[in-house]
Amino acid sequence: MKRTLGIIVLPIAMGIYMVQVNKIGARQYTPVSIGRIEEDVRILTAVHPPRNYRNVQSLDKTADYITAEFKKMKCRVDFQRFVANEKEYRNIVCSFGPEQGERIIVGAHYDVYGDQPGADDNASGVAGLLEVGRLLAGLKPSLKYRTDLVAFTLEEPIFFKTRHMGSRVYAQSLSAAGVKVRAMIALEMIGFFTDKPDSQRYPVFFLKWKYPSVGNYIAVVGNLDQGELVEKTKGLLSKTSKVPVHSISAPSFLPGIDFSDHQSFWKYGYPAVMITDTAFYRNKNYHRETDTIDTLDFERMAEVVKGLYWVIVGL
Repeated sequence: MKRTLGIIVLPIAMGIYMVQVNKIGARQYTPVSIGRIEEDVRILTAVHPPRNYRNVQSLDKTADYITAEFKKMKCRVDFQRFVANEKEYRNIVCSFGPEQGERIIVGAHYDVYGDQPGADDNASGVAGLLEVGRLLAGLKPSLKYRTDLVAFTLEEPIFFKTRHMGSRVYAQSLSAAGVKVRAMIALEMIGFFTDKPDSQRYPVFFLKWKYPSVGNYIAVVGNLDQGELVEKTKGLLSKTSKVPVHSISAPSFLPGIDFSDHQSFWKYGYPAVMITDTAFYRNKNYHRETDTIDTLDFERMAEVVKGLYWVIVGL
């Protein structure tokens, strides 16, 4: 191990991504592993038949993998089973920090739309969820709030925006139990980046006057009620990640603003935002068989995961 000014250098053979000093406070280092993230995506995209709502066995196989990885972290692992269309599905929860009190929730859905591998949508989000869990387990930060990492099922159509979405089921259960949520963060496609000119599109033309035309950044997205959480999340990501960060707080009717699990939490009055590479506004592989592992940028994805860790610690 080599130590330089403000940076700790780890051997490449260890598969650990080089990280910078935490700019928030104390001299902390964040050993994010590109290799582990890539392996998670590789395993998830290899599940066959694809992990859509019709293929319950594939979803169960995926859930078993996520559960096994969570258990390696020595966190408190729990399941939420529910029935939709006469079939049983499950959310998986990995909890760190105090058992009681206000919570921070980070979630990602593990199902896919149709018969495609779903590398960016949303194996990337699940891989990010698993890696941030490994960081919490390994670095053992002093967490003021209980932190739940939740792998949701049934985010995709035909269940999107219905009461059978895994995230809706979970959010409803928290509300019914009177649980206070400090923040919910949905990881929705965090692995596709490009430096090609004019590679970034937007739902309405005037947004291109404010935001970049190149799809090389990560976005923090919320509705008009989430402005404070959006800006705080953006600030923490920007201070600790090398990937550029942009944000938007806009009405929910603007296409894309509510296109993930965070919108389930809005329905119960919980503050929630989405971290995303902007999905089909950048990634032409969205919901296609070409959404494969070779299209992802794991170095920049690791930067997002590193930043996410410090968001959790800093909120």
